[in-house]
Amino acid sequence: MATAPDTAVNALDDTLGNAIKQLASDVHFESGENTFRIRYRIDGLLHLAATPPLHLRDAMVSRLKVLARMDIAEKRLPQDGRIQYPFKGQTIDLRVSSLPTTHGEKMVVRLLNVNREHLDLHALGYEADDHAKLVQAIGRPHGLILMTGPTGSGKTLSLYSCLHLLNRTEVNISTVEDPCEIHLPGANQVNINDRAGLTFATTLRALLRQDPDVIMVGEIRDLETAEIAIQAAQTGHLVLSTLHTNDAPGCLARLRHMGVAPFNVAASVSLVTAQRLVRRLCDHCKAPMDGNALAALDASLSPTQREALHDTHMPRYKAVGCDACDKGYKGRIGLYQVMPISDAMQDLIIRDCTAHSLAAQAAQEGVRTLRQAGWLKVMQGITSIEEVMALTPHD
Repeated sequence: MATAPDTAVNALDDTLGNAIKQLASDVHFESGENTFRIRYRIDGLLHLAATPPLHLRDAMVSRLKVLARMDIAEKRLPQDGRIQYPFKGQTIDLRVSSLPTTHGEKMVVRLLNVNREHLDLHALGYEADDHAKLVQAIGRPHGLILMTGPTGSGKTLSLYSCLHLLNRTEVNISTVEDPCEIHLPGANQVNINDRAGLTFATTLRALLRQDPDVIMVGEIRDLETAEIAIQAAQTGHLVLSTLHTNDAPGCLARLRHMGVAPFNVAASVSLVTAQRLVRRLCDHCKAPMDGNALAALDASLSPTQREALHDTHMPRYKAVGCDACDKGYKGRIGLYQVMPISDAMQDLIIRDCTAHSLAAQAAQEGVRTLRQAGWLKVMQGITSIEEVMALTPHD
C-alpha cells in the first residue's frame, strides 16, 4: 500500500505532466479552509484541473519546495525557486513561487519552455508591414528598441525572436533577465540576483565591459537601468528591452516620468512596439456571425470602429465550441502596435509633448493602434470581435 508521501509524489507528477501536455503556462496550488485545488492557466485563462484530498496538501507543497530547493520549514515568508523537471526526454524549466495565505501556502509554478513556438516573428502574428519595420530596426548597429505590454503578453518571446534573427557567430549577444525564460544557444545569459547585489544596473555596467554588440535587458524598472540602457544605445550598441505601459506612445512618456531627459529619449529610441495576446478561434468549429449578431455588434461600436470592420466583405466569425477546443478557442496570437521613431516624433519628444500628441503623430504616420491591429485579425478570421474588444485599449 502506498504511503502518503508516495501518493503526494505521484499526484504532483501527474499534475505537472498534465499541465505540460495541456500547454499550461502556470499551475496554481491553492489552499482554502477545508479545500485544496489545482488550477491551470491555459491560453490566458485559469481552469480547474484537480481537487486532491486535503491530507495530500502539505506533502505536495513540501515536495514542490524540496524540488525547487526552497526552505520547507519556512512558511511565514514568500520564497522563490527553480526546478529542472524531466519529462519525456526533455527538460522543462519550472519557476516556483510560494506565498503565505490565511489557510496555508499558495504555490504557483510557471512553465517556462513548454512547446515554445519557433522563434519566428511571422508565426507570432506580426503583419507584413510591421514585421518589415521591426526587422529594419534590429538591423541597425545601435539604438534602443522597446517592447511594452502587460505581464503575459508575449514580450519575452518577441524579444527572443528578434535575438534569434541577430544570432550569428560574429555577433556578441548578452542578456540580463529576472529570470532567463528562454535558452538561446550562443548568447551570454545572466540571471539577476538582488540578494547578492547582482541587479539589472550592475549587470548592465559589467556587460558594457564585455565587448557586446547586442544587449537585451529583461525589463527597465528604474531610472538607473534606463540611463545605462540609453547610454549603451548611444555608444554603438543595439539594446532591446521592455516596459509596462498600455501602448507604444505611452512607453515614451513613461521614460520621461522616470526622469530620462527628452533629448536622450529622442536620440536613443529607434522603435517601440506594444502587444497583447488574444485567443485564436478554433478552426474546427468557428462559424460566421448571423445578421442579428452583426446588427447588435454594430450598435455597440463607435463610427470609427464600425468603419474599420466594414471595409471588407469577408465574414466575421464567432466562437462555437467543440471537442478540439475550449469554448471555441484554441491557442493565442499577438496583436501589435509597431511605432518607428521618425524625425517628427523625435521633435515632439524633444519638446516634451504628451503621449496624446505622440499618439496623434503616430496615427498620422500610419501606425495602427492595438485595436486596429485586432480588427485586422478579426477580418482574417483568426479571432473574434469579443476578444479584441476585451483585450485592447479603446481607440
